[in-house]
Amino acid sequence: MKPLVVLNVVGMTPALLEHMPNLSRLGWQAELGTVLPAVTCSAQATLLTGLTPAQHGIVGNGWYFRDLGEIHLWRQHNRLVGGEKLWETARRAHPGYTAANICWWYAMGASTDITVTPRPIYHADGRKSPDCYVRPPGLHDELTGALGEFPLFQYWGPTAALASSEWIIGAARKVLVEKRPDLLLVYVPHLDYDLQRFGPSSPQAVKAAADVDRALAPLLADASDATIVALSEYGITDARRPVDINRALRAAGLLEVYAQAGMEYLDPWTSRAFAVADHQIAHVYVADPADLPRTRAVLADLPGVDVLYDRDAQASVGLDHERSGELVAVAEPDAWFTYYYWTDDHRAPDFARGVDIHRKPGYDPAELFFDPADPLVKARAGVNLARKKLGLRYTMNVVPLNPSCVRGTHGRLPDRAADGPVLLCSDPVVPRSVEHTGRITATEVHTLLLELQGIPAEDLSR
Repeated sequence: MKPLVVLNVVGMTPALLEHMPNLSRLGWQAELGTVLPAVTCSAQATLLTGLTPAQHGIVGNGWYFRDLGEIHLWRQHNRLVGGEKLWETARRAHPGYTAANICWWYAMGASTDITVTPRPIYHADGRKSPDCYVRPPGLHDELTGALGEFPLFQYWGPTAALASSEWIIGAARKVLVEKRPDLLLVYVPHLDYDLQRFGPSSPQAVKAAADVDRALAPLLADASDATIVALSEYGITDARRPVDINRALRAAGLLEVYAQAGMEYLDPWTSRAFAVADHQIAHVYVADPADLPRTRAVLADLPGVDVLYDRDAQASVGLDHERSGELVAVAEPDAWFTYYYWTDDHRAPDFARGVDIHRKPGYDPAELFFDPADPLVKARAGVNLARKKLGLRYTMNVVPLNPSCVRGTHGRLPDRAADGPVLLCSDPVVPRSVEHTGRITATEVHTLLLELQGIPAEDLSR
């Protein structure tokens, strides 16, 4: 079987491909019709199962876990994803089929033969150290011995940079050459950073595209005897308006908080309505159906809200899953939703000023920035870094509470194909449907990938 390498180049669009010559030469190209919400976890789950979020259950990068009474984003366990994964389908036709996942999401607990995914060490004294989860366990030391520790602080946060993508590409090269899996999945996140920081039309975005393309060149060369597919989950568009959806619900008396140590925390147990903000999508959870009309009216009047989907309307966009909110809000093209719920920054929780993706009850793109209002922020970060290296506890209070610095966003379905995701393939045979339309949907990618390895998906009933 000819190996298949699938490169997930986050944020890649037709416009950015003009600055990515190595990827542009790969082969045929098609518009990739993504899913709602067009965010990492939902899109990846669809690409690997061929199912919609309503079917596989990944309704965003996080949601309100009603059985726990808690909001969680960026969970990692694969059992959260419903449906049969690509490699599982392939194994039914070829029982010896091997698969390697290098940093695609929901990697932990997956049935892949090789797994590499970011996983910090959470020390008993509260410190956090960079590392990764690797299966088989012996591969961990092989990778870190050759590449160094996983650059966690270049993977996300104010210091997010090309180094994390270079490490991932280096790990993928080592796995490809030494382990020779039938399927190699590689997640390349770098474009996400500067496109959100500076916008998709900025000089920084152009440089980021060129840098990613150059970093991928050695892997593309190593994979010359494989079929290569490069795709993206979404395109990033200009962001101009942060929308404080939870503050609007609080002002209407629908959202409640509780206080500890002078800080306010969102109280999902007593709130009549609250939103889990996720880029340009927000799942709005309404405990009592009697509060739905009022909640809808509050959000319909909120500037920056484009569409509200109730349960019936969610079915029309493949998002009617029990994990979804009673309402799903979609932002206008240049707007995005903050998670902020406090009304006085002095009452903001301490995690709001840090990089804390698991405690915040929503996505926070301001984590990509040092607070521009604090002239000493980088100096204080350096002191805290020194404390970390000495093994002391530290707090990185560097993230701004003013979100106006964010310049790029995603999540809604693209309004133009040029702003949306794209798929490229090195196989010389263009599928007939793609040849006629120039387009492939995210739910069709699962079948395409199987067929590229000679596995007729239609003969494998799920």
